[in-house]
Amino acid sequence: MTALTGGGPSHDFGEPRWNIQPTDGTSPRTVKGILTGRGAVRWYTGSALSMIWLLTFIPILTADGPVRAIVPLTLLAVFAVGFLVGAPLAWASRATRHRLLPAAALFVFSFSLFPWAGWEVRGLWTYVGVLVGMAVLPLRLTWLLLFALGAASLLAGVALDGWNEDILWIPAILISISAMMAAFARNIAAMNELRATRDQMATMAVERERSRVARDLHDILGHSLTVITVKTELAGRLIDVDPERARTEIAEVEQLARGALTDVRATVAGYRGVSISGELAAARAALEAAGIEAQLPGSTDMLPADSRELAGWVVREGVTNVIRHAQASRCRIELTARAVAICDDGVGPRADEAVGGNGLVGIRERVEGAGGRLTIGRSDLGGFLLKATL
Repeated sequence: MTALTGGGPSHDFGEPRWNIQPTDGTSPRTVKGILTGRGAVRWYTGSALSMIWLLTFIPILTADGPVRAIVPLTLLAVFAVGFLVGAPLAWASRATRHRLLPAAALFVFSFSLFPWAGWEVRGLWTYVGVLVGMAVLPLRLTWLLLFALGAASLLAGVALDGWNEDILWIPAILISISAMMAAFARNIAAMNELRATRDQMATMAVERERSRVARDLHDILGHSLTVITVKTELAGRLIDVDPERARTEIAEVEQLARGALTDVRATVAGYRGVSISGELAAARAALEAAGIEAQLPGSTDMLPADSRELAGWVVREGVTNVIRHAQASRCRIELTARAVAICDDGVGPRADEAVGGNGLVGIRERVEGAGGRLTIGRSDLGGFLLKATL
């Protein structure tokens, strides 16, 4: 039941403020893709357990003998399949009315069992309520539909057994379970939206940096290459009529080419090099943009000069991981004369990260190549700890 992606709740009857998509980042357009995606498979795994409740209908449907039970049992199986595929079909649509269709169709189909079960079909409407909750509809609309289902179940109970306290159980179960699943779905949707936003921010940061480097290289090389082209063409025309001037032009071309090469090397060195002060300033801006509280040191004077670039690389990698993976609300960076540590209060390290996976291999190689040691573990804030002893 973790196949949702979306944002915060909408408080009106209009379109929700999120799109429901599979968690693997794809948007399948075919029915096969919708029903076999990773999110759909997870839903099947969890929701299949609820099929146990359908077993209570078998004695009702087989009361007239096994032969006459073939049709109602087949209809019950179709109902179960409709419930299983209903949620993935709802998630594949953006429009509220389309996400309502699976639940509405399941409600209507439940009456196909009325000739055998009568108003006992109200016991099937809890499945309808769960589909309403898992469709991540606008909040008020969700509650309206759940209470309408509960009222319909109550009236069906009165028609079946008359008024007594026992008829309240099924409406209560229907509303409570469906409301719980609706809250669960909305929480998952909000978390997935946060993950998607953080990944998008990281991608945008990379694109901005690429654009900056491209712009710098264009500004550096554009003028030099244009002059080199003009002087080379001139030297080609003068080589026979004025060899001395042609040699002068070629010498100037050589000087321009050497100067351009020096400028490119300086630009590349500036792009690859980092400083701890600059990375701390960038970390504050990035963390604040991601909605994460930043606790940063007020000074970098305690770090030796020969360790500041390496510390900058550690801060860059650590903060990037916090923004992209930690799901944290607070990040703390600590500096001493011999170490730099990045802590957060997020989900903490996974087993594969203990050996340096998930983008940490490069920073481990940098630290160990400089004679230091990289430590990965759980921080005192409860989340991830990345510490480099310099």
